[in-house]
Amino acid sequence: MLSVVAALYLLFRRGNAIAPEVKSPLRLRRWAAAFMMASAISHVCWLFYAFYPTSTVYSIVCSLDLLMLFPSIAGILVSMLQDRHRPVWSVLVALVPAFLLLAICIIKDDDALYLPLSIYVIALYASILLYMFFAVRKYGRWLRDNYADLENKEVWQSLIFLALFLLFFVMYSSTSAGSPVLVYILQIDCIILVALLLWRVETLQELSEITAPEAAPGKQEQEHPQGKKATASTQPAAPTKIGTLLKKHCENKQLYLQNDLSLTQLANAIGTNRTYLSHHFAQQGITYNAYINGLRIRHFISLYHKATAEHREFTAQQLAFESGYHSYSTFIAAFKQHTGKTVTAWMRDQAE
Repeated sequence: MLSVVAALYLLFRRGNAIAPEVKSPLRLRRWAAAFMMASAISHVCWLFYAFYPTSTVYSIVCSLDLLMLFPSIAGILVSMLQDRHRPVWSVLVALVPAFLLLAICIIKDDDALYLPLSIYVIALYASILLYMFFAVRKYGRWLRDNYADLENKEVWQSLIFLALFLLFFVMYSSTSAGSPVLVYILQIDCIILVALLLWRVETLQELSEITAPEAAPGKQEQEHPQGKKATASTQPAAPTKIGTLLKKHCENKQLYLQNDLSLTQLANAIGTNRTYLSHHFAQQGITYNAYINGLRIRHFISLYHKATAEHREFTAQQLAFESGYHSYSTFIAAFKQHTGKTVTAWMRDQAE
């Protein structure tokens, strides 16, 4: 019932209850709702097996579990990675050997193949986990190359979700012993999964701006006099001039103080495109995120010295917000990364 309610909530509620200011990816909401419904149907199927405990029913229920749960969990995980569209059909292809083993079990009415089937499925889960580990690391680098603020964008929590689901499956496979304690633990695990997934869906920001195709160099959209967009041939700023443009339009005008400033927005502001700007930061050996946070930290230090010189009362959190940070925890992490000291230790050194 909890899974059904959660699925209906994700499908029919327009906004977020957990984080109202966040717009969740629609694809992620749909895949999460599909997983919730698959989980509910799975419970019903296993309840049916409890009344008709035959090997044929067991094989059919296992087949339905694989058909519903595997694609939906894969859809959830790849939907969290918004740098590009990743299809789910490869998971269905990987399930073909499992379905063949189940078909043989049904035809021969033999339980001997359940052990290799379990091993194959667990290995498949481990493969997905390994893929997600490297994909999430790559995605984290992509975020730092395109965004100044990473709140509601990082997805390392997806690995926790997958690990919990794998734990659920392993425990689920061993319930044949009929331990009531293990069954209760499974239900607790289901509740944790539902809660964690709802939180992940509602706190992940949609990044449609970056995933949209970029116009080819030399063509940029302009506003038509009648309000319609038209494509005009314009030449973006040459890569050799980007450093000067950043100094003029970003640093001197303090554009870096804008919350959630993306690489695309900055490129448009200085008169170039995202590709050229990204190459510029790569040549400098830094990420876009490091560039913006470096400017913000220097701005914070300037505000601090100005406030102390004028003997004004202030808090580090107040100065952090004035320096372009929306989250104080993000500021603390960025400050330590750029100065090698915590905010408290740095301020104490300045006061001595």
